[in-house]
Amino acid sequence: MLKINDSCKNTGFKTPLPLTLLYYHPLTLAMPVPMTQQQVRLVKQSWKLLREISPIVLGDVFYGRLFIKYPFLRPLFKGPMDEQYRKFFDMLSIIVARIDLPDNLGPEIAALGRSHRGYGVQPSHYEDVKAALLWTLEVGLSNDWNETVGQAWEACYDGLAHLMLAQE
Repeated sequence: MLKINDSCKNTGFKTPLPLTLLYYHPLTLAMPVPMTQQQVRLVKQSWKLLREISPIVLGDVFYGRLFIKYPFLRPLFKGPMDEQYRKFFDMLSIIVARIDLPDNLGPEIAALGRSHRGYGVQPSHYEDVKAALLWTLEVGLSNDWNETVGQAWEACYDGLAHLMLAQE
């Protein structure tokens, strides 16, 4: 059932989520799915290529970029980063595996949003993380990256970040 979700407003994203693609799942959560089937396919195909990279290497590239561009985020991360790198890789794997199954993904992403809020993550940080993630994906995919792949990952991230922010 389609539903206009007012919580899309004030999320800090430059472009609003397409209202025609907001699905309401009454038994779980309002899960925005601003992705076409082609975008879902592109995210899955490109992640399959990235899974060949070590989680430690991919995590190091992502967090290295994040902390160089946004050093104020570094204090949010306590403990050994190798563990964080693995969590990052594992969560991306879960998201990609279930991106076309919002009933299975929604509750997990909502819980992730609540935990991030507990760590001190602010709504404005989501755009910083998005920039670092898209850069990491572009570098990792190299010749397999193009504007269409970038738009697919951006749509994926924006939908997930929306759900995480809705837990505030």
